[in-house]
Parts: sequence; structure tokens; C-alpha cells
Amino acid sequence: MTAATIPTPHLDKLNAACANAKCSAEDKKLIARAKQYYAQWVAAMHRLTATGRDRVNKMVALLNEYKDALEIDLIARQGSPFLKRQKGQLKLDNSVLEEFLPHLLSPKIITGLNHTRFQAGPQQAFMSLSFMPSGFEQLGKKPEVVVKVKDQDFAIGSTIHYKFSADPAFSSPLTAAGHFALAVLAAEVKVNLDKTMFQEAAGTAARLKQGCPVARYFLLVEYLDMTPEDPRLTSVDNVYLLRKTKRLPFGRRDKAHELEMQHKAFPISTDVVWEFTRQIQIFVDAVWYDPDGAICRGAFI
Repeated sequence: MTAATIPTPHLDKLNAACANAKCSAEDKKLIARAKQYYAQWVAAMHRLTATGRDRVNKMVALLNEYKDALEIDLIARQGSPFLKRQKGQLKLDNSVLEEFLPHLLSPKIITGLNHTRFQAGPQQAFMSLSFMPSGFEQLGKKPEVVVKVKDQDFAIGSTIHYKFSADPAFSSPLTAAGHFALAVLAAEVKVNLDKTMFQEAAGTAARLKQGCPVARYFLLVEYLDMTPEDPRLTSVDNVYLLRKTKRLPFGRRDKAHELEMQHKAFPISTDVVWEFTRQIQIFVDAVWYDPDGAICRGAFI
């Protein structure tokens, strides 16, 4: 993966918001300014020469600057009621993190990335594959393949291509072919996390690991809106609290000065982002499964 192939989900959301029929002329001007700030943010990340944790620290500082400008200076202070209410639906806020995360997959931060081809960013990740013949007579015909996928805000993996056929020669009329994205590490990004969201994520994690048992699944959350639960009781590997704080009470969330105070008091933590990055490095370095070493280990895994 190179800088040219890094996905741009946040830029895509800015363009989609500007094209929205309900977006006013004034909001379009704000989004145009946001795109200028966005370009400056991405360019600043590309200019960084630091490596390792120092690079991550500088990237997080730039991330906080951009999110403050977008979410406080533009949307909270100047946005229309439509833009303020719909920023979650338009994904103007959490798509910033979606775009930021693939930049962590840099050889200047994580070693061992050049050993294989991979994809990183938002993906429709593989969950399950099954066969659904419509009747007995269908058994000798083209297989009816059902692939279940689910959107992931951030995933590391690769594209898997498949062919199934009732004919050993794989003749076209009797062959079903397709592809899917296999995610070996996935993360869901949340502005805030409540109990319902956590339970839904736990279900997604379980389904992801049914399709790929070696996979890892994380939640990255800006604001906590629930009592923490032990993720070891679920298939979620960990929940990272990026700002180390709870969500503002209902009556204070739409006030620009309250949001600004919270951003200043609880910026996105370099320590938390670094710990997530460290988990990626551990995963890249690990041997996921080695059945040939079972005798030496004295255990299957």
C-alpha cells in the first residue's frame, strides 16, 4: 500500500455532503473551507519525516488540529442546524478517523509491511460463505453461492477470488465465481459508544472470527456513553477510548464552547493511538497458526 492507494473516505463524505440537496449555499461554503483544511492536514502528514512513535505523536497532533477546525470552528460555530444535526448521518466526524487510520500502516511506523501485499481502509469484510441450492435438481448445476459481508470502518486484509463448479473442468455455465475482502484485523470507529452499539459490535466480531478465526477486532471510540464491560466476555479484542472521557450530557452537546472545552481537556490521546498501533505491529510479527510446530510446543496452539 502506497500513499497513492490510501483511501479517502473523509474527502468522499465532504463531497457527498456538498452534493446533498438539503445542503444550503452557506453550508457549501463551509464545506469548501473544510476541504481546504483537509488538504492542508493530509499534506502536513505526508511532509512528516519522523519515524516510529515520534511520527505517530506528530500525526495525532495534526489529527487533533484538523478535527478541532472541522468540528468546532466550522460545524459547531458556523454550521446550519441541518449540518449540525446530520453530521453523524453524513459521517463528517468519524470518517476523519477512518481516513487517518490507514496512514498508520507506514513502513516508517510499522515494520514488516513490505513482505506481502495487503489492503487497508474501509472495506466490506467477509463474514461467511454458504451454498443454497434451490432444490435437488440444482445439485448438478451452477452452485448458488451466498457470501455475507459487512462494512468495516478500518480493515487490514486482502482480496480473495474464488470459483466453485459442478464441473471438474470449470466450464463457465456451471461455474460460480466472485471475490471478497478478507479482513484479518478490523476496527469499528465510533464517535460515542453506548451499550447497544457495544453489543452489536460484539456480534459483528463473532461473525468476523467465524469466517477468519485468526482475525482481531477492535473498537476505537472518542466518547464513552456506557459503563465499561470486559471485552474478554465477547469476541471484541479491546475497546480503545481515544479521548479518555465520557460523552457530554445531552443539554451540553450542541454548545460550541462546551465542545471546545472538552476537546482541549481531552484531545485524542497519543498514548492510546500508539497502543493500537503497537497491537498492529504485534499482529504483523506474530505467527498466526503453525500446526507443524505442535509437537515441539506440546500443544496445538
